[in-house]
Amino acid sequence: MSQTDVRLDGTAEVRTDREATPGSAGPRRERPMAPQADFDSYYGLPVLNEPTWQAPDIAGYLFLGGLAGASSTLAAAAELTGRPRLARVSKVGALCALGGSFYSLIHDLGRPGRFVNMLRVFKVTSPMSVGTWILTAYGPQAGCAVATDVTGRFPGLGRAATVGAGLAGSAVATYTAALICDTAVPAWHEGFREMPFLFAGSATAAAGGLGMLAAPPAEAGPARRAALLGAAVECAAATRMERRLGPLAEPLKRSRLLRAGEALSLAGALAGITLGRRSRIAAMAAGAALLAGSACTRFGIFRAGMESANDPKHTVQPQRRRLAKARAERDQT
Repeated sequence: MSQTDVRLDGTAEVRTDREATPGSAGPRRERPMAPQADFDSYYGLPVLNEPTWQAPDIAGYLFLGGLAGASSTLAAAAELTGRPRLARVSKVGALCALGGSFYSLIHDLGRPGRFVNMLRVFKVTSPMSVGTWILTAYGPQAGCAVATDVTGRFPGLGRAATVGAGLAGSAVATYTAALICDTAVPAWHEGFREMPFLFAGSATAAAGGLGMLAAPPAEAGPARRAALLGAAVECAAATRMERRLGPLAEPLKRSRLLRAGEALSLAGALAGITLGRRSRIAAMAAGAALLAGSACTRFGIFRAGMESANDPKHTVQPQRRRLAKARAERDQT
């Protein structure tokens, strides 16, 4: 049905029933003036500024710091259980890894003075400040433990330093998880619940791998058990994190480095606990696989985080879900 209007120039115009007129028959139909917005970012640009951290420095720092801390903890356990060669290997490996992690950190900072400047304050709410003081307390003890072991001088002081480094080493191995989760990078920030367990497991597996690689099989029992426990915790934490993050876990699931890290860690742990008991060559191969797996895990976490920061949807969609959840809870109350 239609109506005819007469224009000023005398021509007729047909008006369809889609336009609402007063008194017209039929239901009124409303058309939206604009489509529903589907915002991701302005002009497709990232919402976040990409962190200035570089993979060789920071990812290497994450790996070497974890290896150092967990190796000191393993060294303390070996010292207290009468395994001197495993203890020495772990002490030396911890000090070397600590030196590498310091180099990576200072290289990223630009000059050594910036690290010293962070010691001017202690801010408990800053993982970087807390981590700086943890490293400062841990480093001298790790160095003293190695020096007394190699020279054979002051054994009592060396044992005390070994135990102290072992206690501080657990914090060194895990504080970097809090450090990256305290950023705005979506994949890191949202994974704050599982990331410390993932880092602790990865570091423990790496320390166990170093022990199997360099210590004789007769003394490497704690290293084999630590590797198996660490690999299991690492894989369980990674699986739980990927399930909980949902769509935000896409960069983690696509990461070939993470998949390679899980495979190498599990293969190395299983080979070490079975074949590594009797074969020195198998123990060394298992240890190398565990070290490579831990490195792949840290570099994979780093690259997945950078990928999530560059994709706007990984920033916008979690915010939308949080707002929708808060709105639903508010409506229920």
